[in-house]
Amino acid sequence: MMLVAAVLLAAAQAGTAPALPDYSSGSNWLCLPGRTDICSTPLRTTALNPNGYGSTGQSPVVKNAGVDCFYVYPTVSRDKGVNSDLVPDEERVAVEVQFARFAGTCRTFAPIYRSMTVGLITAVAAGADYKGPFATAYGDVRAAWREYLAKYNKGRPFVLVGHSQGSWMLQTLIAQEIEGKPIAGQMKLALIPGFNVLVPQGKLVGGTFKSTPLCSRPGQTGCVMTWTSYREKNAPPPGAIFGYAELPGMTVACTNPAEPGATGWMPLDSYWYAFSKQPVPGGPIEWSAEGSPPSPFLRTEGLVSARCVNEGPRGYLSIRTNADPTDKRTDRIGGEVGVLGFFIPGWGMHLADMNAPMGDLIREVEALNGAKSASGQPR
Repeated sequence: MMLVAAVLLAAAQAGTAPALPDYSSGSNWLCLPGRTDICSTPLRTTALNPNGYGSTGQSPVVKNAGVDCFYVYPTVSRDKGVNSDLVPDEERVAVEVQFARFAGTCRTFAPIYRSMTVGLITAVAAGADYKGPFATAYGDVRAAWREYLAKYNKGRPFVLVGHSQGSWMLQTLIAQEIEGKPIAGQMKLALIPGFNVLVPQGKLVGGTFKSTPLCSRPGQTGCVMTWTSYREKNAPPPGAIFGYAELPGMTVACTNPAEPGATGWMPLDSYWYAFSKQPVPGGPIEWSAEGSPPSPFLRTEGLVSARCVNEGPRGYLSIRTNADPTDKRTDRIGGEVGVLGFFIPGWGMHLADMNAPMGDLIREVEALNGAKSASGQPR
């Protein structure tokens, strides 16, 4: 492990970034409108209700959405070195699990970029400077964004969607390319969980963004929805990478994805990837007493609830499972990040940030189209 860290440390501190990818080529996009790709392929999804598995259906894919969604995926690449290559492997799974379902309510755009790798996390812990790898990754995202604006946008409203590293990229994009510019009027929402957005304690704007506020009510546009997830009664400890602000007077922003502005517990509309191999506290999940899931994705409504907590520098989305031992569905969900047999306390339920409220996020985007509900979603 230390040898790997040393190699990555040297790589992070050496060399210059190669030329930007050519985003005029469709081969450098995982999702683009009007073609067959990950986002245009319906997802087989089964409803998981208290009485067991319900109907199985296909997620919808709309042809004439009135809004665009631009997605940047999280840290998933296990490529060697500090930046990934442009050959997608784990990235495809991330797009399928976190973003493809948005094709039921918006035109989908997902560039391939040279993201910072999983290995870089170890290198940074050993003292590597992430600035060079970050510059490479962000340079790609910015180039893809500019290509999107020049070739595809044509004045259309858009939503930014990201998670973890992807949210970090989009934070930077908003601050450098959108805030204070005419294009800001077209940004309807930014859905960027899984990376700290800082605001002054008790405020909705300031800190990470100069003029872009947190969403504080349903139906609000031109705002940011952000959160970092932690299991109930397991608040982020001081120094946590997510959910704890080190800057004096600041807190980590939290928007309840079920209802922006809500402060109490709200039930979540969730979509889970049932075939995930990620470790879960307590061992693998038995999704239903009826046996194995009949499809890769499961929808649960109200199995989990969430509320925003802001206490001084802490700001996070507290998630609890509404367990009922008498019904057939699981009493447990996962989300913690496991490394070498341990779960990292300062990462919370990072892996559940997107999927725990996925149905709620889709409805937020649907509302921009004037739609009430995406057809074909299993219930």
